[in-house]
Amino acid sequence: MELPDEVVEDLRKRLRRAGGQVQAVETMLAEGRECREVVIQLSAATKALEQVGFRLIASGLTYCIEHPDEAAESGYPLEEVQRLFTKLA
Repeated sequence: MELPDEVVEDLRKRLRRAGGQVQAVETMLAEGRECREVVIQLSAATKALEQVGFRLIASGLTYCIEHPDEAAESGYPLEEVQRLFTKLA
């Protein structure tokens, strides 16, 4: 499945942000920060990763709808992308 360059760049940006948030959680734990603060940061990292997954699936669904034959040939028929979506939901 082909993803537009702007989608790939957006996903990479979101992943870098999530990586920074995970690193912040690790630092907070090492510093002995309050549980509440750590949970808030962990929640932000989790949300960021979920957004990456949803953006990826949305782009995949769009591709499958616009190019059903090519998507199926590359192993991503619409039904498969729908199954991937339910894994995230």
